[in-house]
Amino acid sequence: MINKLITQIKKTEAPIVVGLDPTLKMIPEHIIKSAIEEYGETLEAAGEAVWQFNKAIVDAVYDLIPAVKPQIAMYEQFGIPGLAAFKRTVDYCKKKGLVVIGDIKRGDIGSTSEAYAVGHLGKVKIGNTSCYGFDEDFVTVNPYLGSDGVNPFIKICKEEKKGLFILVKTSNPSSGEFQDQMIGEKTLYQMVGEKVAQWGEDCMGDDYSYIGAVVGATYPEIGKIMRKVMPKSYILVPGYGAQGGKGKDLAHFFNEDGLGAIINSSRGIIAAYQQEAYASFGSLNFADASRQAVLDMKEDIATALSAR
Repeated sequence: MINKLITQIKKTEAPIVVGLDPTLKMIPEHIIKSAIEEYGETLEAAGEAVWQFNKAIVDAVYDLIPAVKPQIAMYEQFGIPGLAAFKRTVDYCKKKGLVVIGDIKRGDIGSTSEAYAVGHLGKVKIGNTSCYGFDEDFVTVNPYLGSDGVNPFIKICKEEKKGLFILVKTSNPSSGEFQDQMIGEKTLYQMVGEKVAQWGEDCMGDDYSYIGAVVGATYPEIGKIMRKVMPKSYILVPGYGAQGGKGKDLAHFFNEDGLGAIINSSRGIIAAYQQEAYASFGSLNFADASRQAVLDMKEDIATALSAR
């Protein structure tokens, strides 16, 4: 799957992943009103509104980008209808040819970790039939329970030719409370990055491993360090746009071949119509605003890479 992701990045010339992380506050009123008219003020209405919102955005941007990243918590808050919208979104994005990164941040051990891996990446056997659950292409994994929590995911990835992005240095302000702590002469996040590189050595695609890492755009100098620690690992970089990351901050996350990183923007794209820069599109044309936001992000990153 890492080979497919890289092929898509080269084809679109856009190392960009759109985070499909909708809240009801982001969804235009006309979509919510229509869903409530059909389902009442229910979880089913919320799930329908999320689905219609996602579909419109995907239809507007799928030809510009290689991948999407739905964050499952934004769907779980609406219960079973929300999870149905998550699954519907995953399937639709794959139908459109997009690579799907399930942002699930799971971290557990033993049979529980295996169940998460099977549910999101693999197949469960029911009688004589094997069925996929959510069936994403990649998922995000929290490694802080150690190899016991990660190995079941790696096993399924090998079987299904899928991939992982393992949390190394996250973009949130308080991440340093634990991740920046020194252990000897190294930070904890450096040690996790070294472990990601080690796991990745046994999981290689053509040029890059399908065991990647998450390193936040809000820490560009750390990106420079981790790029050297994990030369063959793709880095998923959250924090662009709404969290403050800009193209000029991100060049260090890429290798000299212009590959090795994919930059995520969520609110900055899917809620673009609510921003002053794109307000002229209006709520009825929210998807067109999202498309323009993708084009602007693509130009910003390309300019930063060419200036290296």
